[in-house]
Parts: sequence; C-alpha cells; structure tokens
Amino acid sequence: MPSFPQLNPLRLRSYILRLPLCTRVLLFVMVALWGATIPFTWLRQWAALVPDQVNLASMYRLNTFPLMHLGFLHMIFNILALTPLLERFESEFGTLVTLALFTGPFGTLPGGIYILLEKGILRSNTTVMGASIWVFLLLASEALKTHKANPNFSIGPYRIPTWTTPLILVFIISFIVPNVSFIGHLCGAGIGYLWALGYIKFLVPPEKILRWVETKLNLLGRLPHYVSVDQKTYGRYGVLPTTAVGLGSIPRSPETGQRLGP
Repeated sequence: MPSFPQLNPLRLRSYILRLPLCTRVLLFVMVALWGATIPFTWLRQWAALVPDQVNLASMYRLNTFPLMHLGFLHMIFNILALTPLLERFESEFGTLVTLALFTGPFGTLPGGIYILLEKGILRSNTTVMGASIWVFLLLASEALKTHKANPNFSIGPYRIPTWTTPLILVFIISFIVPNVSFIGHLCGAGIGYLWALGYIKFLVPPEKILRWVETKLNLLGRLPHYVSVDQKTYGRYGVLPTTAVGLGSIPRSPETGQRLGP
C-alpha cells in the first residue's frame, strides 16, 4: 500500500514558533478581525473593498480588505496559503520592509487597480476581501525568481514558462471555486510581477533610514523574532560572530549528532 506523509505535530509547532514578527502580527490581525465580526457583523462591510464606497474618507479600505474574510473557512485557507510565502518574504527583506509594504503599497496598489478596472471598464461594483490577493502577489514574485533558474516546466509534450504558473492558478481557481475575484487575483499577481522585476522597489524606504530606525530603537534586542533589513551583517537573529577561531576551540555537542542552536 502507498505510504502517505504524516503530519508531525512537533515540526509544525517548531515552524509556528519560528515565524518572524511581521508574519505573526498580520496573521493575528486576520484571526482577530474574523473573531470580531462574530459580535460586530458590521465590521466586515466596514473593512471590505467596495468600489462605489471608496472615497477620501474611506481610503482605509485599500489596506483593510486583505485582512478581512468572509468566514472561518475563507480565513483558514488563505492563512494556510499565505503563511509560508509571507514568512519567506520577511526572512529575505526584513520585518520593517515587510510591515511597510503589506500595510501600504501591497494593499493600495492592487486595490486601486481593482477599483479602476471595476468602475472604469467593467462598470461593476463587486465587493472583494481576503488575503488571497497577497497570496497571488507573492506567488508571482516567487515564480519570476524560479523562472530565472528553471525557465520552463513540462506537462506532457508541452513546455510551459515557469513565470505563468500564478496566472494558470488564477484561471483554475476561478473555475473550481465559487465567488472568487478573478480580477482581484490578477491585480495581486500583476503587482507581484512588478515587484520581482524591480519596477516598484522604490516604494521601500531607503535602507539607511531603516538601519537608523533599527539601531535607534534597538529593535533586534527588544523584539523577539525580528528580522533585520541587513541580512549580511546582522543575520536573522542578531549580530553574528566574525572572529576566526580554530576548530579545536569550537565547543562540541555533548552528544554525537546533536545540533546546537535553532
């Protein structure tokens, strides 16, 4: 009989405990907002992106709609899809960059494009919400990275460009999952492609300013699971030792094969 991979609770717990700070915060906000909609049902309508209701007084919707979900299953599926992608992004670019982008341009840009398409071209007013727009944004970014190393993948006799994978998923999900926003997912993927190509990297605050903020506030020392913007100098968990030492002076593990550190 075929053997199926079993879920290891210890590995899952270890993975959750090692999630970086901004990823934790965004996931917590999603769960908290879903919980808040149980007694306060009006919150869902307040946070959703409704094209006809976006004006100067309700621009906040461009940042709140990815954090709000239609229901428990909608939230859970989006969190499961988003968590590994968001964790990888934060580990690469740092906590401050992730926080700045996902509370700003990565919501306003795809949301703004969606409103323009809905009102300007489709003449519609379809409400959207959910973190899937971020899922496709990050998938598109990862697909372009993978495309550089592996330009194509094969399905039978066909060779398909790797960068098209998120677009294929958008089409498939639109057919098999009811009430999903095809246009919204395309908007998210489009911003992901622009990010990976470097066209919107100017949206990230200057690295000198980010380093100054980290040093001034001692974020590495004060915030657990914080990821520095300078991975080469600080690493993921703070300043790494740089003094060369001989192999004989390196402390040995008390047991054969035991790993030291996280």
